[in-house]
Amino acid sequence: MQIRIATRRSRLARTQTEWVAARLREVHRGLTTVIVEVATEGDRDRATPLADIGGSGLFTKALQDAVAEGDADLAVHSYKDLPTAEPDGLAVAAVPERADYHDVLVTAAGGDLGSLPAGALVGTSSPRRAQQLSRVRSDLRTAPIRGNVETRIAKVRSGEFDATILAAAGLARLGLSDAVCDVLDFLPAPGQGALALECRSSDARTRELVSTVDDPDTRDPVTAERAWLAATGAGCATSAAALGTLVGDDVELRWSFDGREGSARGPRREAARIGREAVS
Repeated sequence: MQIRIATRRSRLARTQTEWVAARLREVHRGLTTVIVEVATEGDRDRATPLADIGGSGLFTKALQDAVAEGDADLAVHSYKDLPTAEPDGLAVAAVPERADYHDVLVTAAGGDLGSLPAGALVGTSSPRRAQQLSRVRSDLRTAPIRGNVETRIAKVRSGEFDATILAAAGLARLGLSDAVCDVLDFLPAPGQGALALECRSSDARTRELVSTVDDPDTRDPVTAERAWLAATGAGCATSAAALGTLVGDDVELRWSFDGREGSARGPRREAARIGREAVS
């Protein structure tokens, strides 16, 4: 039995995909996994700021096309990169357990956020991170930064930037958590730290295979986050931030967008409704 898994070519994407493949082989004895590397639009253009490239699905559409066209059976996405509008014929069949959702700071001098001098330059291509940073340190400057995780860290260590903000999950998956200088109390991007395993909705075999690595304790909060994101009409590259957490049998959702903040809570079985109605 074999399953072909599409992934971006970056080291982080490969690491995430290989982790999923190992989980599937562990659950399904005798399963063979084949990694299918795909170049996405966001990978091909590593110089232009993400906000200038425009559009959604910069890091996901090519993977979705590979699955839809039969070149792969499954795609592994960083859930925060996946547009909320799912293409016809595709379905997220599983959401494995979430890694650390926090944003973290990597600095040139090794100090925390408070140690950065006024006017220090922080590299981030995320309007969400830039906005939340300005709330706690309005004296800092921000500028777009592109490249993979290792490249961004290298740009800080070379002095091009005084610091950069990265996802804790990505650093952990790459074994680079030692680079973390501070854990930031920011609301994350919806779905940050979670993976989405997407396949053809008609492919019952693959859906059954990957359902064994689905984690409801991750899927339900992330469902609320993404339902909220869809209801706002905001894209991935905006200041939209949301975090769902489980409180007993409830999902509690906190969100921030366009200068507004709010929260909502309700039964986890109604996670999508909670997210949609949190906007109103």
